[in-house]
Amino acid sequence: MDALLAALDAEGLWFLVVGAVIGGLVRGFSGFGTAMVFLPVAGQVVPPFEALTILIVMDLIGPVPNIRRALRDGHPADVMRLSAGAVLALPLGVLVLSLIPPEAFRYAVSLLSLGMLVALLGGIRFHGTLTRPMIFGTGGLSGFLAGSAGLAGPPVVLLYMASLHPVQVIRANIMLFLILTDVMLLAVFWLNGYLVATAAVTGAILTLPYLLANMAGAAIFAPNRDGIYRAAAYTIIAGSAILGLPLLD
Repeated sequence: MDALLAALDAEGLWFLVVGAVIGGLVRGFSGFGTAMVFLPVAGQVVPPFEALTILIVMDLIGPVPNIRRALRDGHPADVMRLSAGAVLALPLGVLVLSLIPPEAFRYAVSLLSLGMLVALLGGIRFHGTLTRPMIFGTGGLSGFLAGSAGLAGPPVVLLYMASLHPVQVIRANIMLFLILTDVMLLAVFWLNGYLVATAAVTGAILTLPYLLANMAGAAIFAPNRDGIYRAAAYTIIAGSAILGLPLLD
């Protein structure tokens, strides 16, 4: 009860709600982007481990309505290869996060998000056959970035943008991988004593608005309008990343 009262009374809760709703919309119609939208926002009002805990809790439940569709459209074998790489590198990323100051976390989140957008817009991607070792290695890099900056998505997104898979397959694989990464990150936080009760409750409070926004984003998704959704997602992510830079405080 104390954690609930503290969460409801926390300064900046409304700011977190806005970030959760926008992040949910982007995740629903693109399959990724929640962390790149939400973390620059959350990093302005709560410490890094709390920001990640809030994200993990709400992100575990928010995409649930879309899992059945993702399992139908995606390639679970590739998702498991990505996850195998991530589980090995994720604890190292968490160790790095425990050693850096909050400002460094905020810079890392914003600059990695902006770097991801530059890579996507510039067409910087691998062109060739996606081998099993490459998929496993990408999962490892994603796991490290998930633990150190909460950004598991960028390496996997860039990898799949190079593939010949239809957009619905790419979207499904990324969505499933990010859900599994959240589970792994939550377990590592718990084992290392980094879970904060107030932050977990805040994540639970944000679950409903995030869930509804996720469903809304998925409902408006149409593969034949992929360009429109990407442009919207890129614009939102860029805005959030720029506003999250500490130098703009």
